[in-house]
Amino acid sequence: MSKNLVPPFRRLGSRRAILASGLALAASSLAGRVLAQAASSTGPLITRPIPHSGEQLPVVGLGTAVDFFLSAAAAQRGALKGVIDALIAGGGKLIDTASTYGNAETAIGDIVHDGNVRDRLFLATKIEVRAPKAGAEEFDRSLKRLRTDKVELLQLHNISRPNQSLAQLRDWKAGGRCRYIGITTTDARDYAAMEAITRREKPDFIQVDYSMGNRAAEKRVIPAAADAGAAVLTALPFGHASLFAAVRGKPLPDWAAEFDAASWGQLFLKFLIGNPNVTAVIPGTGNPQHMIDNLGAAHGRLPDAKQRERMAALLG
Repeated sequence: MSKNLVPPFRRLGSRRAILASGLALAASSLAGRVLAQAASSTGPLITRPIPHSGEQLPVVGLGTAVDFFLSAAAAQRGALKGVIDALIAGGGKLIDTASTYGNAETAIGDIVHDGNVRDRLFLATKIEVRAPKAGAEEFDRSLKRLRTDKVELLQLHNISRPNQSLAQLRDWKAGGRCRYIGITTTDARDYAAMEAITRREKPDFIQVDYSMGNRAAEKRVIPAAADAGAAVLTALPFGHASLFAAVRGKPLPDWAAEFDAASWGQLFLKFLIGNPNVTAVIPGTGNPQHMIDNLGAAHGRLPDAKQRERMAALLG
C-alpha cells in the first residue's frame, strides 16, 4: 500500500459495502459457500512457484491495508474472521499486512491464534525503512502483534533510494525469523529505486502496484524481478476500487467465459494472473463473500496476451 494511503473512510466507488454486524458468516454457511464456489469453478486451484525455492503459492491471497485497518469493533472483527476462514477454506494461504496498517497485524494475530490456523497460512508483513535499531524494534512489535515468532515473508516497505540495503533482513532470514525477504513500493516515483535494488540485491519477492488500469510496472519493474528470479506480488489489483467504478452498471462481457471469469472482480484479477511473471495477487477485502469470489480467479483458464489486451481495452 502506498505511503500516500487514502484513509478507509474516504474511499469511494468500492464494491465493499460497510459491514453490518450480521454480515459475518456462520462457519457452516461459509463452508457451504466455499464448496459451492469450488464446485462451480473449473479445474484445481492455480499455484505458482516462488522462484528462489520452488515452493508453490496460491495465486490469490489477501491484502489488509484498508479493511483490516480499523478492527476494534466486535462485529467487524467477526467479518474479518470470516474473510480469513474463507481464504483458508478455499485453499488460499497468503495474507499480506504491515506494521503501519493500523490494527491489522493485531487483528490477524488474534484471529489466527484463536482459530489455531497459523500452520495453514503464509504470513507476510512489512517494516518501514529505518535505522537498524528502530527497524529491529519495529519487527519485534510486528511479531508480537501477529502472535508468532517468525513470518514467511518480511518486506522492506516503501523503498525510495537505489542504495538501500537488505542486509538486516538477510540476517533475520539467516536466523530463521523469516523465510523470505522482499521490497515494496506503490509509488511510480520510486520505480527506478525498486529496479536498482531488485537487480543488485535479488530479493525473494517484490511487491508493486499493478492493475488492469495501471500497467506502468510492466515496463521495467516486473521485468527486473523476472531477471532477478524474484516472486511478484501485486498490490492494489482493483486500483483503489477505480476499476469497479469504471464498469459500474455494465454487464460482464460474454467473452469473459473464454477464460472462466464469472464476475468483474475475477476478470480484473485474471488479467494480472495472466501475466506469467506475477506470482500472486493480494486484493483487500473485509467481506467473506468477496474473498470467495476473488478465489474464483484462481481456477480455470487464464487469458492469453491477445485476450489481456482486449480486457484492457474495456477501460477505454
